[in-house]
Amino acid sequence: MRKERILFLCTGNSARSQMAEGLLRHMAGDRFEVFSAGTHPAGLNPHAVAAMHEIGIDISGHRSKLVDELAGQSFDCVFTVCDNAREACPFFPGGGRRIHHSFEDPAAATSERQSEVFQRVRDEIGTRLREFLRDGG
Repeated sequence: MRKERILFLCTGNSARSQMAEGLLRHMAGDRFEVFSAGTHPAGLNPHAVAAMHEIGIDISGHRSKLVDELAGQSFDCVFTVCDNAREACPFFPGGGRRIHHSFEDPAAATSERQSEVFQRVRDEIGTRLREFLRDGG
């Protein structure tokens, strides 16, 4: 049976989409093929790695990818996790769904609040993904 292919797309592919990729893999096991990419990759944010590590998910092996690396591939669902990505989101064949929710950019938080913002955004993404899975994925 073919697995659904899910793409998380944001601007930098450094935090929000990376955390979403790790969370969905963790929550759904091998039910989906999960990818993330960015319109302007900025490298994996170490605060995202730390926030995920706190809940037992290791994304340290992820890398920030340009969405162009996925050109020509088909996705069943494309999640945009920031407004910039939704506006710049290229066409992906396959008739897939588009789901959008703009999460705060935790990397833009002041340094004294950054860990707290990463944790909150991680948890907000987790809530949305639980809703996605509850509604049948």
